[in-house]
Amino acid sequence: MDRVGGEQTGQTSSIKQVAAASFIGTTIEWYDFFLYGTAAALVFGQLFFPYADPLIGTLSSFATFAVAFIARPFGGALFGHYGDRMGRKTMLVITLLMMGIGTFLIGCLPTFESVGILAPILLVVLRTIQGIALGGEWGGAVLMAVEHATPGRRGFYGSWPQIGAPAGLFLGTLVFEVFASLPQEQFLAWGWRVPFLLSIVLVGVGLFIRLRILETPAFTQMKESQTEAQRPLLDVIRDQPKTIVLATGMRLSENVSFYVVTVFALSFGTQQLGIDRTTMLTGILISAALGFLAMPAFGALSDKIGRRPVYLGGAVLSALLAFPFFWALETKMPILIWIAFVVIMNTAHDAQYGVQGSYLAELFGTRVRYSGASLGSQLGGVFGGGFAPLIATALLAAGGGSPVYVATYLTGMCLLTVLATYLAPETYQSDIAEESPQETGVFAGGQS
Repeated sequence: MDRVGGEQTGQTSSIKQVAAASFIGTTIEWYDFFLYGTAAALVFGQLFFPYADPLIGTLSSFATFAVAFIARPFGGALFGHYGDRMGRKTMLVITLLMMGIGTFLIGCLPTFESVGILAPILLVVLRTIQGIALGGEWGGAVLMAVEHATPGRRGFYGSWPQIGAPAGLFLGTLVFEVFASLPQEQFLAWGWRVPFLLSIVLVGVGLFIRLRILETPAFTQMKESQTEAQRPLLDVIRDQPKTIVLATGMRLSENVSFYVVTVFALSFGTQQLGIDRTTMLTGILISAALGFLAMPAFGALSDKIGRRPVYLGGAVLSALLAFPFFWALETKMPILIWIAFVVIMNTAHDAQYGVQGSYLAELFGTRVRYSGASLGSQLGGVFGGGFAPLIATALLAAGGGSPVYVATYLTGMCLLTVLATYLAPETYQSDIAEESPQETGVFAGGQS
């Protein structure tokens, strides 16, 4: 009895270490990625597109923001393919290096005033590198946690790398807010660069942690039995195209709402409504901090009642909250703005994002899991969050400054996720070592 208990304790300890490593690694990756979104909303329009109309400058800045989302599926496909063949851990080290170096170099970029058109071109190149890196990193980080987890706890531990997103958002926003408090002239001259340059320190920490964790048991077992796929990317596209489509659709609500709320709303609130920048950033900080609690709670709940009901509930709630969120912003009252951030992010969004890692991973078998989960997730990022700030800004202009079209757009994307989640199979009781649900069961209206 003691022997069994000791084995379980050792296994649990190992899982906690892996989950912590996944959390810290993804925090660093998302810190790098989200810095760009904040800078795109607040300063890049002035520094890299200074001679445009302010609205056009913002559109141009958000267009460079969207570039990374176009690149993310390529990163997901590339690193997913080699992650299914060579292992999850190796890909995580490579992607962390790519992201950190790219972010550091953004902080070194000359502005339009110094080198003209070359400045935004270099910005786009580095943003593309960020996108490729994050596209490959997400799947590996999630699989490290999910494939190490014991049955019945995959939802909880699968939420840990997801917590890296609000942690990275919190850290990036906090650092950016500190330097944004500088006098405007100093902030535009050098203050905005410091958060990007600090990334190189975080990369060193992340590498130290990721090099210490072991490869996942599922991949190790597959490698030892020599049953790994030789063409995992092609295999998953051929064998599970419907599953990829559903995974893509399941990301729309969470991804669009996140970037509309944390990127577009930041620009809309400060530039169109005249809300103090600190008020908006504080709302983001509060909701990001609460995400530390909300996401693992929803992940644990999905271990008890299933992935579908939790995820579906979050998507429905996102659709219902789209209009009220903008109504709260238009009051310009800080307390109502902060409540709006918390409600839409920490209930609707986190119910989806906290469950997403385990849910998408469980839809695919071990041989193609990295490729399938990454491709579905990153395609959802392209059609969802990647263009969300750009589309929302264009819709705001079309609506004469009213956010009604933006809220309608957000509602529509949430309803697409409701449909995709309803059609997806339940997976929380599946054996992750076995092959994924067959394509014949995917459109069975929620049948396992």
